[in-house]
Amino acid sequence: MSSTQRTSKRGTALVVVESPAKARTIQKYLGRGYKILASVGHVVDLPKKELGVDVEHGFRPEYRVIRGKKKILDEIKREARRAERVYLAPDPDREGEAIACHIADYIGDHPGLARVTFHEITKRAIAEAMRHPGSLDRNKYNAQQARRILDRIVGYKISPILWKKIGGRLSAGRVQSVAVRLVCEREEEIEAFKPEEYWTLHAHLEGPAPPPFEARLHRIGDAKPKVGDEATARRLAAAIEAAELVVAKVERKRRQRRPPAPFITST
Repeated sequence: MSSTQRTSKRGTALVVVESPAKARTIQKYLGRGYKILASVGHVVDLPKKELGVDVEHGFRPEYRVIRGKKKILDEIKREARRAERVYLAPDPDREGEAIACHIADYIGDHPGLARVTFHEITKRAIAEAMRHPGSLDRNKYNAQQARRILDRIVGYKISPILWKKIGGRLSAGRVQSVAVRLVCEREEEIEAFKPEEYWTLHAHLEGPAPPPFEARLHRIGDAKPKVGDEATARRLAAAIEAAELVVAKVERKRRQRRPPAPFITST
């Protein structure tokens, strides 16, 4: 039996996505023979008023069914028992993989369980995904769990310390606390910076034949000029004005300059 066959001995094939809107669209694409359900986001999470992480036993997370999601999970499990094939199709990122794994764990053993992913909600993309079902990516799921556990430990353990030391309802976070640290370190560098005065010298030059051109003082002998005050700058300017300047060498080079790359989120 192929993975895209529309009928089964036990009933319709079940497809589980995250969004109800996606479920309605995919139902139109797949048609009869498929039952499409939506998880409406995550179905389990760490408890709100407890750490929810067993730090003494490998940082094991203690997930609880999110309020209002048991009804959804029970419906998914019930429909899965009737279906020969169950396609878990939450988003293809870490969060989506976690949702798929949590649903699979709630359903329990099912011989027809498969993971499908797609990056666009089009009839072609959905059909292609259904033709090539895969398996759950537990490595991606573990990556999501690690991030979620770190979020909880950092926020749950450090935020109360901020409340005691600083007051208010400040919060700590896996990302935001590090970002604040980087900003503070940069601000300290700015405050510690001691500006130093420096001058540059430019000369407007004209030769026997046009055009005139501008030159900048780059070297005095073999050393780069250090012009740290106005008096030194004026002294050097006077010396340049009194000197006879000669163009010793002219080099011409062809250069290609690419336009700046388009801005992206990080830039």
